[in-house]
Amino acid sequence: MIIDMHAHIWGKTPQRLEDSRNLLLRAGDDFGIDRIYVSGLWNHVSDEAEVDFLNSEVAKLMQEAPDLIGGAVYLNPKNKNVMDVLKRAIFDQGFELIKLWSCTLADDPSVDPIMEYAQEIGVPVLIHALKNSQNLNDGGTYGIHVSNIARRHPQTKIIMAHLGGSAYDGIPAIRDLKNVWCDYSGTMLHGEEINYAVEFIGADRLVFGTDNLYMQNIGQVFGADLTEAQRDLVFYKNAQKLLDKNYRL
Repeated sequence: MIIDMHAHIWGKTPQRLEDSRNLLLRAGDDFGIDRIYVSGLWNHVSDEAEVDFLNSEVAKLMQEAPDLIGGAVYLNPKNKNVMDVLKRAIFDQGFELIKLWSCTLADDPSVDPIMEYAQEIGVPVLIHALKNSQNLNDGGTYGIHVSNIARRHPQTKIIMAHLGGSAYDGIPAIRDLKNVWCDYSGTMLHGEEINYAVEFIGADRLVFGTDNLYMQNIGQVFGADLTEAQRDLVFYKNAQKLLDKNYRL
């Protein structure tokens, strides 16, 4: 079994939106993926209208393929309606995950109400962390920013994406924080970085995600020095635990 905790549809153009939708809908047959958690992304900083559009497109995809597609509600913490968007997505539309991208740093005070509510309802929060040479006006979120917000909300389940941008920077920042898991999605990491992550935080704190790069990220799991039991943790068991609203820290 494989659960992809980090995938997207892209709203930049109608064609890119359609292409990303089709890739996800084929992923079950093409790559053996059992469940995919999808958020919609477009601009680095999204206004209320853009957030609503992206989440509505994800909701349509969930309705089209309910057994395959799960929802990760995309939020801009700076938008005035952010909590209304969050509550509607979780309770009316059936989203199971919260996605924070690049609208703010992860430890910005505007993120605190989201974290508090996520703890209350038992829903994990997936936080984008810098990867490759990406650079935003505010500097972009690194492992230290994830660490800061996680320490303020030690009972909130958090997933730091992309191993924090660099395993050797991100992992030390959250090593002692038992409420932070990691994914390695969309990266050019090799087995060595996964081995490093497992050595320092354990296979039970690593989840599978792809950023829609299925062959690459599946291969990385098999390229790492993992036992079959550890692969099962990464591929689906950790995700199942995180998504269980009754699992509390």
